Amino acid sequence: MEYTIPRIMVAAPASGSGKTTVTCTLLHLLKKRGWNPCSFKCGPDYIDPMFHRQQLQVPSRNLDLFFVDGEQAKTELVRGAEGHSFAVLEGVMGLYDGIGMTDHASSWHLAVETNTPILLVVTPKGNALTLAAQIKGLLTFRQPSQVAGILLNQCSPSLAHLLTPVLEQETGVPVVGFLPNLPDCAIESRHLGLLLPQEVAGLEEKLEHLAQQMEQTVDVEQILQIACSAQPLEVSLPEQNRKPPCVSIAVAQDEAFSFYYAHNLERLEACGATLIPFSPVHDDKLPEGTDGLYLGGGYPELFAQQLSENTTMRQSIANHINGGLPTFAECGGFLYLQQSLQTPEGVSFPMVGVLDGHGIQTEKLQRFGYVTLELLEDTPYLKQGEQIRGHEFHRWDCTKTGDAAIAYKASGRGSWNCMVAHHQLLAGFPHLYFTESFAERFVAACIQYQRGTEHGITAHSPQHHSGQ
Repeated sequence: MEYTIPRIMVAAPASGSGKTTVTCTLLHLLKKRGWNPCSFKCGPDYIDPMFHRQQLQVPSRNLDLFFVDGEQAKTELVRGAEGHSFAVLEGVMGLYDGIGMTDHASSWHLAVETNTPILLVVTPKGNALTLAAQIKGLLTFRQPSQVAGILLNQCSPSLAHLLTPVLEQETGVPVVGFLPNLPDCAIESRHLGLLLPQEVAGLEEKLEHLAQQMEQTVDVEQILQIACSAQPLEVSLPEQNRKPPCVSIAVAQDEAFSFYYAHNLERLEACGATLIPFSPVHDDKLPEGTDGLYLGGGYPELFAQQLSENTTMRQSIANHINGGLPTFAECGGFLYLQQSLQTPEGVSFPMVGVLDGHGIQTEKLQRFGYVTLELLEDTPYLKQGEQIRGHEFHRWDCTKTGDAAIAYKASGRGSWNCMVAHHQLLAGFPHLYFTESFAERFVAACIQYQRGTEHGITAHSPQHHSGQ
């Protein structure tokens, strides 16, 4: 069946070109104009979709061609755009930067697979005519390039006036306008990327200022025309069989834990889980009637003291896990379960303590990139020899990272042991992209736990679980 979805991808020649700023500004402007937009992020990043969801109240999800194939990406785009009149896709890194030194899972790859026109955001720093040569190179490097428009970012009005006719003549691609350098509208970064939306002072005012600027110096109607020229998507939507809610899974969601794929949460819900958000920072204990626990990623190292001082929550989580509560913890959640966690200032605070390691700060990203995990032993959610895909992205490390699985880098350059599996607990640094079987087994374990607690049965396990 064909689905018509006006859509555009905001991509760039390199990171730091302003993709997120332009994407958020465009979404803000679309809402002001009465459109009902949704958004998508190319690749595994968590923070950019949070800007779309939390600040703009625009539904956002990841589209990642390492985790899904082209047909699945189109299906997820159509499903995510259902009920919306416009879709904005935000690219990742440089236009052709994919896995390893290939274009696989790059912004361009996703644009081709979903037949989405690209708005190329370029920053003319220190060059003029050479910019035309660079853009021309991008247009001819792969075919079709999908580039349908150029936006000059952090560009002065005088330079934009000079560059526009030259770029259009040399490349054959229309320049839709420019955004000048607006230092007061900058969004600050930290060690894993941008600050979280709630941490950016005056974000709403910044986006409003940017939207007003875009109205003045960008031909927004031309962007809309490009998006509306996107060809219909031919997709066969499989029937979604959602099981009725039968268990409650507590999901850590606060300033310390906020990195989750919408895909993972929806998979759990489709298997019969009701997701109950809670705060390890502020709440006293796990929600009543918790049948499972999902501790996602985030910045627990920035809130280590608050997490540590909340002793009732730490004890509640420890008691439940030691009592057999089905638990999956990834990256920041994995660090939270350790004996201690070090802050950026080098001070270590006690954590939940069901694992034997210590979270420590390092000087650079650790084991960064896409991975395929292969289980070296049976767990309730993944069996020995089974594989599941994910990615690692963290600067903090742990003294005991686990040895229940081996992670193979997608680029083929390296592997390492990871993951702690003990009884109903599976934890490690990799962020996983849930398969249907993983979600089904996790919910099934929650059902078994629920039945056990109803009959006064708990499966106690040792106080600490060694990672290696």
